[in-house]
This record gives sequence, C-alpha cells and structure tokens, in this order.
Amino acid sequence: MDQTELKGALHSEESALDIKRRRLLTGVSAVVGGVGVAFLATPFIKSWSPSARAESAGAPVTVDISKLKLGEMITVDWRGRPVYIVNRSDDMVAQLTLVNNDDELDDDLKDPESDNSLQPERAKNGLRSFEGHEQLVVLEGVCTHLGCPPAFRPEVAPADLGEDWKGGFYCPCHNSKFDLAGRVLSGSPAATNLPVPPYGFIDEHTIVVGIEGEEA
Repeated sequence: MDQTELKGALHSEESALDIKRRRLLTGVSAVVGGVGVAFLATPFIKSWSPSARAESAGAPVTVDISKLKLGEMITVDWRGRPVYIVNRSDDMVAQLTLVNNDDELDDDLKDPESDNSLQPERAKNGLRSFEGHEQLVVLEGVCTHLGCPPAFRPEVAPADLGEDWKGGFYCPCHNSKFDLAGRVLSGSPAATNLPVPPYGFIDEHTIVVGIEGEEA
C-alpha cells in the first residue's frame, strides 16, 4: 500500500470514528435529557397525592368499603393512628340495641350515652354511627387507657373472655373491654369510649376519614 492509499484508509477510519462519537454523544444527551425531564416531573407527580407531612398532620384518607363484608373489620391509618371500620351484622346491631334499651345492661357501660367521650355530634348515640348507616362504625383503634390497640373480638362468649362477652374490642395490655360501638365496659381501666374520628360519605361504597359530614 503506497502513501496515498494509506492516508485514504486512515481518513476513512477517522470518519467512521467521528460518526460513532457523534452517535454516542447524541445517545448520552438523550439519556441525560430524559433523566432531567423525569426529575422535573417528579415534584408534579408527588403533588397529586398527600405528602407524608400532610398525612401526619391529618390529611383525609379515602377508604373503599365496597368489599367489606358483614361482621368484618378493616384498618386504615390516619394521623399516625389505626382507625377501625366495622361493617356490623344485623345480630351485632341488635345486641347493641338491646344494651341501649335495657337499664340493667346499660349499667355495664361506663359511658353508655358517650357524654364524656369523643365523637362527631351525629355519632353521639347508642350505636355511635350516622343515621342511615347504623351498621357501619368508625373508631380510633387506640385504647383510652394507655394507648394500646384493642383487638377486634366479634365472637360471642369466647372461653377467654367469658360467657357475658357479646362481642367488641379487647385491649390485651391492661384488659380494657369495649362493646361493638366502642363503648367501654364497667370494670375496665379505660375511662372513656374509643373515639370516633371525623368522617363522611362520598357514596355508599366510599368514606373519607378526616372530614366530618354526610358527603365529603
């Protein structure tokens, strides 16, 4: 190969390398640009949902209860606390109605009318629920004694709680007992009923914890 041919070959090789370099730089620029767009988009995406600070400050929590069966409970977090949502069966509601209409059984409750307990005004009744939604009860799952989470014990007369147990919430920390409306039973260390947080209904299958009212 003479000198002219050698120079031509070298020129062709350099041209090929330049093309490869340009393609590489173009690819890198596209990637960097894409990453930049992603970083710019992130704040907007995060703004679509409540921040952790907003949630801890009490941002409302939307809950789908369409799959909550009768007699079952689900737990959601609001303001760093568990909130119990129970879809009470007809038998559960009937038990509470019996307690509410029987003075002797009312004596088994520390605050049967919830006069000394926390709840929205519309839930200040024997069932501690909204009119028209008597089966649904919404309670803060924090024992009013020392803050332990009570266990949901819907069964009637279990061996460990005795034959007088009609279903409710049992705090294993210091043995406080609450009925299926969250009302504290006499003889419990807890002094008041489980709080009912503010909540409202968007529709029959959706509630919002943190906003009080029929329609949130």
